[in-house]
Amino acid sequence: MKQHAKAILHSYPEILFLQGGATGVAILAVTLLNPNVGLAGVISVVAAYALARLINMDKEFLASGFYTYNPLLVGLSVGYLFRLAPLTVFFAIAAGMLAFVVTAFLAHVLRTYLVLPVLSLPFVVVSSLVYLASLRYSNLLVAAPGSTRLLASDWNLPVWLSGFFLSFGAILFAPSVLVGAIFSLIVFRASRILFMLAIVGYYAGACMRWLMLGSGTQAFADPYSFNFILIAMAVGGVFLVPSLGSYLVALVAVGTATIVLDAAVVFLSYCGLPVFTLPFNLISLGFIYVLGLAGSPLIARSMGRTPEETLENHLSNRLRYRGEARKLQLPFAGAWTVWQGVDGQWTHKGNWRYAFDFVITDDEGQTHRNSGVVLDDYYAFRKPVLSPVRGRVVQVVSDLPDTPIGSPDTGNNWGNVVLIQDTAGLYVELSHFAADSICVAEGDWLEPGAPLGLCGNSGYSPQPHIHIQVQDTDVIGAATLPSSFISYAEGSTHQANNVPQQGQTIETLRVDKELDRYTSLVLDDVLEYAVLRNGEEIDRIQLTVGMAPDGTFYMSSRRGKLYFGKHDHTFFIYRTTGDDRYLNMLFQALPRLPLGYRPGLCWDDFVPVGVATSGVQRPLIRFLSSFWPKLGRVRVTQRFLTRTEVESTIESKLPRVSMSARIRVDSRLGIASIRVNELELVKVDHEES
Repeated sequence: MKQHAKAILHSYPEILFLQGGATGVAILAVTLLNPNVGLAGVISVVAAYALARLINMDKEFLASGFYTYNPLLVGLSVGYLFRLAPLTVFFAIAAGMLAFVVTAFLAHVLRTYLVLPVLSLPFVVVSSLVYLASLRYSNLLVAAPGSTRLLASDWNLPVWLSGFFLSFGAILFAPSVLVGAIFSLIVFRASRILFMLAIVGYYAGACMRWLMLGSGTQAFADPYSFNFILIAMAVGGVFLVPSLGSYLVALVAVGTATIVLDAAVVFLSYCGLPVFTLPFNLISLGFIYVLGLAGSPLIARSMGRTPEETLENHLSNRLRYRGEARKLQLPFAGAWTVWQGVDGQWTHKGNWRYAFDFVITDDEGQTHRNSGVVLDDYYAFRKPVLSPVRGRVVQVVSDLPDTPIGSPDTGNNWGNVVLIQDTAGLYVELSHFAADSICVAEGDWLEPGAPLGLCGNSGYSPQPHIHIQVQDTDVIGAATLPSSFISYAEGSTHQANNVPQQGQTIETLRVDKELDRYTSLVLDDVLEYAVLRNGEEIDRIQLTVGMAPDGTFYMSSRRGKLYFGKHDHTFFIYRTTGDDRYLNMLFQALPRLPLGYRPGLCWDDFVPVGVATSGVQRPLIRFLSSFWPKLGRVRVTQRFLTRTEVESTIESKLPRVSMSARIRVDSRLGIASIRVNELELVKVDHEES
């Protein structure tokens, strides 16, 4: 029963782009100030949820409230129009179920074909049908005004201020200054960014309508201005990454919405229909689609519970994951040097800019011994070339001769070639193999690291080297695509996924089987830790390994979740949810761990500012980061002390953060201990406890 109640309560904050059961309780309580409206909303959302459970919809999806906030809005609209009676209850149940079906249908269509959210479009459709159908239902009783003196009072506020609160309350069919003030406080408590956007959206839209209508009173007092509030919030802070750019787009969207709002008022009045949230849906969906079509970097690829979380995850992820989506392993063993990289000074230009050439150099930076006039003088000549991807060989050229130094073959630019189609459907070309050295054939299936042949000097090659590029066709020498390399060391620094620069000497970091085993947590593993401060136990925390619907693993405590996983031969902590200081402590100390060990190996990472701060500082820095993205960068510098011990330093200038940490990996499973300043988590063996 508790689970069902939570799922229903989660529908309420979704309307204001919020999350959380406590927020849902608060909004539900406010809607019940007008019992007719509030109870009708409850009836519709319960009916929709019951239908979802009847058809066995996944509980994980229902729990978010995503599929039931539109039925809730429909129920509120029914209660706003009709007095509650047995027939009205039946009507609200039917309307709620219809809204659920329309929501599931439109959500799938919009997500699949247009990559768009459903917003409140199902509510507009179903509520319009409800209002039209009600014209024939003479047994339905029109609702009484239902507002107490407290709700009806404008509190002697000027119209430009009372209008804002009226519009805010109208979002949930409670156009009241008091209700609007409560809703605005709820939004402010959850997200300062959303609150700011609500203010900016309302006043930008109302002022523009003032200019067009010629009446400030008419513009500010119109409760349909809630469309401006919702547009500004959705475009400026929910579906776009909060920033000066998203705020500007939100203002433009609100400006265009004034035309849509007044046109809709005129048109729908002929049908006797309210405007509802039609302008909000049309404008928001239109802007989100166009920005997505243009590949705008403003689009939020991963949304947090609030715009602040979306922003801080975006900013930290941009620093944490620096490489490209097209990832390769290095095609060699040992240390090689980037002779020519992306936008290289010689041949990596235009369509061929995203390519890499690798050579072997000595301590003096020379690529050859002796005078370098013969091929055998070159360190790279006839060294093994390895497969950088998993895939199938689609083309091989192997019969071209190695050209003498200083006499490249201008008629066969690429020389001897292996072209591989990877599992993503892209093609990886490796060129300039030594004559007759290729040991794979067309049709062969390859795993990363499989031998392909030997480095040579065939084709247009001034000296023996490995050329590698990614392309989207199977034509040898086709235009290149951006790519990067995973799990390599540049000197003593580990790179999980990055683009090496010209002149850098890099080396593949092979997976250490022991480290890989230590970090192989599986479903239902339970890890218990004693919390010590200066050696004295003050608390205990139990973490259980679970899996999210998207397949991501997490460790959950009573107060939050910590999401983790392995990719690019690295163990990553991705993010935390909730507000568990111990999970944040783990994230701070070990945001990532290379699965390849080398004594003294070091690496840099970053954590979201919300993980490293608390109190008033956290919301302030999160809010200001939308105007100044460099604010709140929290850098974590780490290094191996031993195979199972890591030392970390967590630092930031603003906010002021300075912490040291030490982590010990359990030789059996997980983290044995983690210490950040004076606080320490120590794993408890269940056999001993």
